[in-house]
Amino acid sequence: MAIPMPRPSQSCRTLCLLVVVCGLAATGCTPWGQYWRNHLKVGPTYMRPFAPVEPEWIDADEPQVRSELIVESQWWRQFNDPVLDGLILQAYDQNLTLRDAGFRVLAARASYNITVGGFLPQSQSAVAEYARWQLSNNVGAFENLSIPPFSLWQTGFNLSWELDLWGKLRRKIESAGAKYQATVEEYDGVLVTLIADVADRYIDYRVASKQIADLNRLAAIQRDALAVATDRHAGGVTSELDISQAQLNLAKTEALIPVYERHARLATNALCVLLGSPPQDLVQHLGEGEIPEAPVELVVGIPADLLRRRPDVRQAERILAAQSAQIGVAEAELYPAFSINGYLGVYANELGQLYESDSLYGFVAPFVDWKILNYGRLVNNIRQQDAKFQSLAAAYQETVLRAGREAEDGMITFIKAREAADIQQQAVDAASRSAELVEIQYKEGASDFNRVFVVQQTQVTESIRLNDNVGGVAKGMTQIYRSLGGGWQLRLDELAANGDCCKPPPRVNGGACDTYIGKQPPAGFDPLCLWPEWLRGWKLR
Repeated sequence: MAIPMPRPSQSCRTLCLLVVVCGLAATGCTPWGQYWRNHLKVGPTYMRPFAPVEPEWIDADEPQVRSELIVESQWWRQFNDPVLDGLILQAYDQNLTLRDAGFRVLAARASYNITVGGFLPQSQSAVAEYARWQLSNNVGAFENLSIPPFSLWQTGFNLSWELDLWGKLRRKIESAGAKYQATVEEYDGVLVTLIADVADRYIDYRVASKQIADLNRLAAIQRDALAVATDRHAGGVTSELDISQAQLNLAKTEALIPVYERHARLATNALCVLLGSPPQDLVQHLGEGEIPEAPVELVVGIPADLLRRRPDVRQAERILAAQSAQIGVAEAELYPAFSINGYLGVYANELGQLYESDSLYGFVAPFVDWKILNYGRLVNNIRQQDAKFQSLAAAYQETVLRAGREAEDGMITFIKAREAADIQQQAVDAASRSAELVEIQYKEGASDFNRVFVVQQTQVTESIRLNDNVGGVAKGMTQIYRSLGGGWQLRLDELAANGDCCKPPPRVNGGACDTYIGKQPPAGFDPLCLWPEWLRGWKLR
């Protein structure tokens, strides 16, 4: 006779389950203390890695750069050029690349909201069904039952909910939040590039226009010289060589005009694309104007500001934070996943009986999923995610180094372009004075035309160089602020001007994220505003 074994009590089964869970937790990667400090989440606590930056710029002692003040956000206004101001605002409103980046922000926001929704019951559905049954009398199992045809009506609700005991779902939310923030930074990076590109192409157009105007002016002087040479030859004073040299000078100068007309057209064509419009003639729209003049001093802040201000640096850091959370997601797979499956509904043969109390039907089925036989693959997945994190950390540090180099390149370009422009102005003044004197001497017969020929060539060459150098100063300023990450604040200024309010994006755990305080996404791109009020307590902090 078999002796029945006593069945364990409910409290005994619960105690055993807790012992098993504690034993399983001890086999994971995260110590209990860290698990508790991580707010019941396994995986590493993210901290922004060290980024190599110098305490000051190489040219910090130069009077043309000032590092003790905050960088001007709308830096292009220092040119005092209303046409350029209007072009930048128009590009901000109409540029298609920027719009494309904005839609990527919207997609990331939707993905973030989907991930947040995964914290609630992951699968839920309402069902309703009607079926008419007729059992076959030719099936052995049914032949003696004599069950007449019957109907079956049902409706109900089922759900499946994985409990986030190890923080896997919260790590996914953390990762999705950081990815969303990275797309905001990408948007700002596109805006920085757009503003700098508009300024560069506008400067290109103004330089080309100035070259055309100066070449036309110099060509007019050379035509006068040709007329003088022709008159002197007709009077038998000089040979035909003077006429040939004068014609050569004039032809070479006039041949340069189409070259710069082409440069001007290429610049306006590029501007049209930046403005989000088909290529068209912008001459009337741009009007006449001088090459934008940069101020004598520029405010550039300090190198450490690059970590806070440059969108590409911040984007790299947010991508790194997202990958850090993925390590926690991978580690959570080492532990058992606890889920609750349930169904509540009503069944009846007649529609009128469907909502009677006797028709009620339901069940609750706790479920444990533990991939204990896959530990080799799971551990290697953790290693893979950690290797990706280390790779992205190196990429982040490389981005910081590149940002510093680009800022230094912009500063030395601006400084040396200013020096070259000042010296070149002296060369142009000297060439112009020489041209006046030699022309007087030639008319008086005190000099041959060969000197006129050389001096006029020099005058053209030096004038072209001066315009290029003046444009180089303006483009050096553009390069500085492009490298400093200036200009994305335009969208915040627009929000403030319109009286709009936009909450900051979600923040992730870790002291490294303090640099994200106050950084707002584009208008309408905040995911938290879509959450119901009772759910906002779950938002990332």
